[in-house]
Amino acid sequence: MSTHISETSTSRRSFLQNTVKGAIGATLLAHFPFIVPARVLGKDAPSGKINIGVIGTGRISREWDMPGTLKQDNAHIVAVCDLDKNRLAQGKKFVDDFYTAKNKSSYNGTKMYDDYQELLADKDIDAVLICTPDHWHVIPAVHAVRAGKHVYMEKPASLTIPEGRILSNEAYKAGVVFQIGSQQRSMPQFKKACELVRNGRLGKLHTIYVGLPVDNPAESTKEQEMPIPTNLNFEKWLGQTPYVPYTEKLVHPQNGFTRPGWLRCEQFGAGMITGWGAHHFDIANWGMGTEHTGPIEVSGTADWPPEDALWDVHGNFKTESLYANGVKVLASNEYPNGVKFIGDDGWIFVTRGNYSVTASDPVAKDKNSKALDASDPKLLTSEIQPNEIHLIDSKEHHANWLESIITGQPNIAPIEVGHRACSVCLLNHTVMKLKRKLYWDPEKEVFINDAEANAMLSRPQRWPYQINKAYNVETVL
Repeated sequence: MSTHISETSTSRRSFLQNTVKGAIGATLLAHFPFIVPARVLGKDAPSGKINIGVIGTGRISREWDMPGTLKQDNAHIVAVCDLDKNRLAQGKKFVDDFYTAKNKSSYNGTKMYDDYQELLADKDIDAVLICTPDHWHVIPAVHAVRAGKHVYMEKPASLTIPEGRILSNEAYKAGVVFQIGSQQRSMPQFKKACELVRNGRLGKLHTIYVGLPVDNPAESTKEQEMPIPTNLNFEKWLGQTPYVPYTEKLVHPQNGFTRPGWLRCEQFGAGMITGWGAHHFDIANWGMGTEHTGPIEVSGTADWPPEDALWDVHGNFKTESLYANGVKVLASNEYPNGVKFIGDDGWIFVTRGNYSVTASDPVAKDKNSKALDASDPKLLTSEIQPNEIHLIDSKEHHANWLESIITGQPNIAPIEVGHRACSVCLLNHTVMKLKRKLYWDPEKEVFINDAEANAMLSRPQRWPYQINKAYNVETVL
């Protein structure tokens, strides 16, 4: 598909890239691009809109990321991209309909791309939402940051730990604003819980319980091969993963946007240990202050479906991670969904409460669930004093990303933090496979004296989607 770039949009892009440089913080996480402060552009100035392209227009994109972005006054979704032509057309209609309703006049201006690299070449676009399946996170994200685009990407950060390290390094080298879709950080109860723990309200922290849902799918046997829908570029959709015959339950529904089958296939991810683990382990890290490191020991077990299962991610599980600070993080589907911090002086439990991101979330909303609870109610009314640790305050996750692009201030869920949360998930996944204790070096990001475990850090990559070959991304191993 061709892309038309107007003289006005080219000048605008140059203006955005060649004015003031964003503030640079004291830590590695504070690398920011050339940006224009909001005070220069003005809230309603046309050039003040951040033009956004959407890569992936499926369930999470339609129900969470596009709506969350569209409602922001400083954002304008100008293009959509998908490998399923039906979903691509529906994505365009979704955006066009929004602007038609908002402006009370017919709008048909959203561009369509079936190749994300053509979208990234569009000079009109300042930033992208990446809402693809897990195995298609890193490659388009690397290309996006190299193209100078700011990125909001759905969690988990990567399919493997080495890929996550590559992506984080590339993002910081590019100097763009990169935010992970760990939206629990933008929910007030999680910030409150983590601030209380970080400021010692529980005394010495010693244990954290992480409760996660699991998938125990009823469909246990593989389906017969089906004809590939003419609207789906299935070969490219498989990406770096092995070629397998097409079945609808392997990919996503051809009608509707219910929960897709790929979430339950190990070929494309790791199941709920990353699906929800990326959220809750991130909160555990946030509360401990271990966002830039990882555990030093991990152990655990899990139940697995039979070998002939199509949906073959883990079932019931229990894991334990030990950090250098002496804190143990115990995770299981047997614990209440959420994160429980336990210290010498009490406990705090935090969860989403009566909240879900999409209609097909695997955990039903509990109207009686307390989003924030404690061993002593007085803990929850404790005020964080001016001289104590104050975490970034974000009222809405997508708005925080856009604000970071405009102001140059740190965003609430940068890529390195997302990578470290994802790494904990993948370490848990590895021990669930090996069912023995493993020792981890969080600085070098390798297992200590364990060739078998280190071999599991990476996955074979199918040509031509090999990240460190055809895509010219330098490996770190």
